[in-house]
Amino acid sequence: MIPDHRSLPDPHSQKCKCPERMKIAPLRKVGIWLIISFLCVIAGIFICNLWVKSRAKAHIFDAPDQLPPNDIALVLGTASVLADGRPNLYFETRMDAAAALYKSGKVKHLLLSGDNSREAYNEPAAMQEALEKRGVPASAITLDYAGFRTLDSVVRCREVFQREQFTVVSQPFHNERAVFIARAFGMKAVAFNADSIENFDQSWLLGREYLARVKAVLDVYFLRKQPKYLGDKIDIEI
Repeated sequence: MIPDHRSLPDPHSQKCKCPERMKIAPLRKVGIWLIISFLCVIAGIFICNLWVKSRAKAHIFDAPDQLPPNDIALVLGTASVLADGRPNLYFETRMDAAAALYKSGKVKHLLLSGDNSREAYNEPAAMQEALEKRGVPASAITLDYAGFRTLDSVVRCREVFQREQFTVVSQPFHNERAVFIARAFGMKAVAFNADSIENFDQSWLLGREYLARVKAVLDVYFLRKQPKYLGDKIDIEI
Protein backbone atom coordinates (compact mmCIF):
# COMPACT_ATOMS: atom_id res chain seq x y z
CA MET A 1 0.00 0.00 0.00
CA ILE A 2 1.38 3.36 -1.04
CA PRO A 3 1.13 5.91 1.79
CA ASP A 4 -0.80 9.06 1.23
CA HIS A 5 1.77 11.82 0.88
CA ARG A 6 -0.63 14.21 2.60
CA SER A 7 -0.25 12.29 5.92
CA LEU A 8 3.55 12.52 5.93
CA PRO A 9 5.29 15.34 7.87
CA ASP A 10 6.54 18.19 5.78
CA PRO A 11 10.35 18.22 6.07
CA HIS A 12 10.42 21.94 5.31
CA SER A 13 8.07 22.76 8.17
CA GLN A 14 10.22 20.71 10.60
CA LYS A 15 13.36 22.54 9.58
CA CYS A 16 11.68 25.87 10.22
CA LYS A 17 10.64 24.98 13.79
CA CYS A 18 14.04 23.78 15.08
CA PRO A 19 15.79 27.16 15.15
CA GLU A 20 12.81 28.69 16.97
CA ARG A 21 12.98 26.02 19.66
CA MET A 22 16.72 26.55 19.99
CA LYS A 23 16.13 30.26 20.56
CA ILE A 24 13.30 29.76 23.06
CA ALA A 25 15.11 27.24 25.27
CA PRO A 26 17.95 29.59 26.42
CA LEU A 27 15.47 32.42 26.98
CA ARG A 28 13.35 30.13 29.14
CA LYS A 29 16.40 29.20 31.23
CA VAL A 30 17.31 32.87 31.68
CA GLY A 31 13.77 33.62 32.78
CA ILE A 32 13.83 30.80 35.33
CA TRP A 33 17.15 31.99 36.75
CA LEU A 34 15.85 35.56 36.97
CA ILE A 35 12.80 34.38 38.92
CA ILE A 36 14.95 32.28 41.25
CA SER A 37 17.35 35.21 41.79
CA PHE A 38 14.45 37.55 42.52
CA LEU A 39 12.96 35.13 45.07
CA CYS A 40 16.37 34.73 46.74
CA VAL A 41 16.72 38.51 47.07
CA ILE A 42 13.25 38.81 48.59
CA ALA A 43 13.99 35.96 51.00
CA GLY A 44 17.29 37.60 51.97
CA ILE A 45 15.60 40.92 52.72
CA PHE A 46 12.93 39.16 54.79
CA ILE A 47 15.49 37.13 56.76
CA CYS A 48 17.65 40.20 57.51
CA ASN A 49 14.59 42.08 58.75
CA LEU A 50 13.59 39.24 61.09
CA TRP A 51 17.17 38.90 62.30
CA VAL A 52 17.44 42.59 63.20
CA LYS A 53 14.05 42.64 64.94
CA SER A 54 14.66 39.48 66.94
CA ARG A 55 18.11 40.58 68.17
CA ALA A 56 16.87 44.03 69.24
CA LYS A 57 13.36 43.34 70.55
CA ALA A 58 14.24 42.61 74.20
CA HIS A 59 16.34 45.79 74.51
CA ILE A 60 13.86 48.42 73.28
CA PHE A 61 11.43 50.29 75.54
CA ASP A 62 8.48 52.64 75.07
CA ALA A 63 8.13 54.06 78.60
CA PRO A 64 10.85 55.67 80.76
CA ASP A 65 9.80 53.74 83.86
CA GLN A 66 10.55 50.43 82.06
CA LEU A 67 13.95 51.59 80.88
CA PRO A 68 17.13 50.65 82.78
CA PRO A 69 19.16 53.75 83.78
CA ASN A 70 22.32 54.69 81.91
CA ASP A 71 24.79 57.54 82.16
CA ILE A 72 24.65 58.28 78.44
CA ALA A 73 21.91 58.56 75.85
CA LEU A 74 23.02 58.41 72.22
CA VAL A 75 20.56 60.61 70.29
CA LEU A 76 20.65 59.79 66.58
CA GLY A 77 20.51 62.72 64.21
CA THR A 78 18.21 63.62 61.37
CA ALA A 79 17.39 66.81 59.46
CA SER A 80 15.47 69.39 61.47
CA VAL A 81 13.47 70.52 58.43
CA LEU A 82 12.24 68.77 55.29
CA ALA A 83 13.21 69.70 51.73
CA ASP A 84 10.03 71.81 51.39
CA GLY A 85 10.83 73.79 54.55
CA ARG A 86 8.36 72.09 56.89
CA PRO A 87 9.54 70.93 60.32
CA ASN A 88 10.66 67.31 60.35
CA LEU A 89 8.37 65.55 62.81
CA TYR A 90 10.88 62.74 63.23
CA PHE A 91 13.36 65.31 64.50
CA GLU A 92 10.83 67.01 66.79
CA THR A 93 9.57 63.82 68.44
CA ARG A 94 13.13 62.55 68.78
CA MET A 95 14.11 65.72 70.64
CA ASP A 96 10.98 65.42 72.81
CA ALA A 97 11.97 61.87 73.75
CA ALA A 98 15.58 62.82 74.54
CA ALA A 99 14.50 65.72 76.74
CA ALA A 100 11.94 63.56 78.56
CA LEU A 101 14.55 60.89 79.17
CA TYR A 102 16.98 63.39 80.65
CA LYS A 103 14.34 65.06 82.85
CA SER A 104 13.15 61.69 84.15
CA GLY A 105 16.66 60.95 85.42
CA LYS A 106 17.05 57.80 83.34
CA VAL A 107 20.13 59.30 81.68
CA LYS A 108 22.57 61.93 82.91
CA HIS A 109 24.07 63.13 79.64
CA LEU A 110 23.07 63.33 75.97
CA LEU A 111 25.50 62.51 73.16
CA LEU A 112 24.06 64.07 70.00
CA SER A 113 25.43 62.28 66.95
CA GLY A 114 24.68 63.46 63.43
CA ASP A 115 25.94 64.65 60.08
CA ASN A 116 28.06 67.78 59.74
CA SER A 117 29.77 66.84 56.49
CA ARG A 118 29.27 70.31 55.04
CA GLU A 119 29.31 73.77 56.59
CA ALA A 120 25.68 74.59 55.85
CA TYR A 121 24.33 71.36 57.33
CA ASN A 122 24.84 70.65 61.02
CA GLU A 123 22.56 68.07 62.64
CA PRO A 124 24.25 68.02 66.09
CA ALA A 125 24.06 71.81 66.47
CA ALA A 126 20.39 71.81 65.47
CA MET A 127 19.71 69.08 68.03
CA GLN A 128 21.48 71.00 70.77
CA GLU A 129 19.49 74.14 70.03
CA ALA A 130 16.22 72.19 70.10
CA LEU A 131 17.10 70.44 73.37
CA GLU A 132 18.14 73.64 75.11
CA LYS A 133 14.75 75.08 74.19
CA ARG A 134 13.25 72.05 75.91
CA GLY A 135 15.14 72.76 79.11
CA VAL A 136 18.22 70.54 78.77
CA PRO A 137 21.33 72.43 79.95
CA ALA A 138 24.34 72.73 77.64
CA SER A 139 26.49 71.12 80.35
CA ALA A 140 24.53 67.88 79.84
CA ILE A 141 25.19 67.78 76.08
CA THR A 142 28.11 66.55 73.97
CA LEU A 143 28.18 66.81 70.18
CA ASP A 144 29.45 64.21 67.73
CA TYR A 145 29.80 65.80 64.31
CA ALA A 146 30.85 62.61 62.47
CA GLY A 147 27.70 60.51 62.90
CA PHE A 148 27.22 60.22 59.16
CA ARG A 149 25.21 57.02 59.46
CA THR A 150 23.90 54.78 62.21
CA LEU A 151 26.94 52.49 62.29
CA ASP A 152 29.26 55.50 62.62
CA SER A 153 27.26 56.95 65.52
CA VAL A 154 27.09 53.66 67.41
CA VAL A 155 30.72 52.60 66.99
CA ARG A 156 32.08 56.09 67.68
CA CYS A 157 30.15 56.10 70.96
CA ARG A 158 32.52 53.37 72.16
CA GLU A 159 35.71 54.03 70.21
CA VAL A 160 35.80 57.84 70.52
CA PHE A 161 33.57 58.71 73.48
CA GLN A 162 34.55 55.58 75.45
CA ARG A 163 31.04 54.42 76.30
CA GLU A 164 29.87 50.94 75.48
CA GLN A 165 26.78 50.96 77.68
CA PHE A 166 24.22 53.54 76.60
CA THR A 167 20.62 54.26 75.62
CA VAL A 168 19.79 54.97 71.99
CA VAL A 169 17.06 57.52 71.26
CA SER A 170 15.21 57.43 67.94
CA GLN A 171 12.04 56.12 66.33
CA PRO A 172 11.23 52.38 66.79
CA PHE A 173 12.30 51.28 63.31
CA HIS A 174 15.63 53.11 63.68
CA ASN A 175 16.21 51.88 67.22
CA GLU A 176 15.96 48.26 66.14
CA ARG A 177 18.76 48.68 63.63
CA ALA A 178 20.94 50.75 65.99
CA VAL A 179 20.63 48.24 68.84
CA PHE A 180 21.29 45.37 66.43
CA ILE A 181 24.53 47.03 65.31
CA ALA A 182 25.59 47.88 68.87
CA ARG A 183 24.95 44.37 70.16
CA ALA A 184 26.77 42.86 67.18
CA PHE A 185 29.82 44.94 68.15
CA GLY A 186 29.57 43.75 71.73
CA MET A 187 28.08 46.90 73.26
CA LYS A 188 25.43 46.89 75.98
CA ALA A 189 22.92 49.14 74.29
CA VAL A 190 19.23 49.60 74.98
CA ALA A 191 16.86 52.02 73.26
CA PHE A 192 14.04 54.41 74.08
CA ASN A 193 11.39 54.87 71.41
CA ALA A 194 10.37 58.32 70.28
CA ASP A 195 6.83 58.61 68.95
CA SER A 196 6.19 57.20 65.48
CA ILE A 197 4.91 59.56 62.79
CA GLU A 198 1.76 58.09 61.29
CA ASN A 199 1.01 60.74 58.66
CA PHE A 200 4.28 60.36 56.79
CA ASP A 201 4.74 58.03 53.80
CA GLN A 202 5.13 54.77 55.69
CA SER A 203 5.44 52.59 52.58
CA TRP A 204 8.49 54.52 51.36
CA LEU A 205 10.01 54.46 54.83
CA LEU A 206 9.38 50.74 55.25
CA GLY A 207 11.06 49.91 51.95
CA ARG A 208 14.06 52.08 52.77
CA GLU A 209 14.42 50.55 56.23
CA TYR A 210 14.25 46.98 54.89
CA LEU A 211 17.18 47.74 52.57
CA ALA A 212 19.05 49.52 55.37
CA ARG A 213 18.77 46.38 57.50
CA VAL A 214 20.24 44.24 54.76
CA LYS A 215 23.14 46.70 54.56
CA ALA A 216 23.56 46.60 58.34
CA VAL A 217 23.87 42.80 58.29
CA LEU A 218 26.37 42.94 55.42
CA ASP A 219 28.39 45.74 57.04
CA VAL A 220 28.65 44.01 60.42
CA TYR A 221 29.10 40.36 59.52
CA PHE A 222 30.57 40.31 56.03
CA LEU A 223 32.19 43.64 55.11
CA ARG A 224 33.43 44.43 58.66
CA LYS A 225 32.72 48.12 58.13
CA GLN A 226 34.11 50.79 60.45
CA PRO A 227 33.14 54.48 60.83
CA LYS A 228 34.38 56.91 58.22
CA TYR A 229 36.24 58.82 60.94
CA LEU A 230 37.40 57.83 64.40
CA GLY A 231 40.02 60.18 65.84
CA ASP A 232 41.22 60.99 69.34
CA LYS A 233 39.35 59.74 72.37
CA ILE A 234 37.06 62.24 74.10
CA ASP A 235 36.09 62.12 77.76
CA ILE A 236 32.46 62.94 78.56
CA GLU A 237 32.24 64.70 81.90
CA ILE A 238 29.09 63.85 83.84
